[in-house]
Amino acid sequence: MNFIPTKLEGCFIIEPKIILDERGYFMESFNENTFQKSVNQKVHFVQDNQSHSSKGVLRGLHYQTGEHAQAKLVRVLQGEVLDVAVDIRPNSPTFGQYEAVLLSGENQIQFFIPRGFAHGFLVLSDTATFFYKCDNFYSKESEGGISYNDQTINIDWGFPMDNLIISEKDKVQPNLENAKKAW
Repeated sequence: MNFIPTKLEGCFIIEPKIILDERGYFMESFNENTFQKSVNQKVHFVQDNQSHSSKGVLRGLHYQTGEHAQAKLVRVLQGEVLDVAVDIRPNSPTFGQYEAVLLSGENQIQFFIPRGFAHGFLVLSDTATFFYKCDNFYSKESEGGISYNDQTINIDWGFPMDNLIISEKDKVQPNLENAKKAW
């Protein structure tokens, strides 16, 4: 696996080593020893989540706070998504900045997002199956969100905004400044 640091400290794009032959392919998608050494963090994943969504579905931007904060290792099993991490660490030099990565069942790229980031994704293909590992259990009381169209963050989703499919919860998320007041 090739671990590529991003402009956001602690976030990594992970390119797998794919072995192809006449039968198809094989790849190691996760190895705890390699992972921890490469990201230089002790991360122990405790929960796997999976979702299936249609084109135009935007999920996020979500995060967990306090003792329930979560690091995530995300990938796409089928389809294609634009995956986004936003730095919400108040003292970070990249606070409010984002990294966007194209993840697909074809490229098999993974994206590691440490604690202290909001996360979301937009489905670009007809459907997509999204899979992610979390290093902490979900806590409803600790969940938060930021508006996907926050003007300060200014994410380029590369998709017509009038064609998005968004949950009612995500439609009313606060902007970054108001979310920050709740921390």
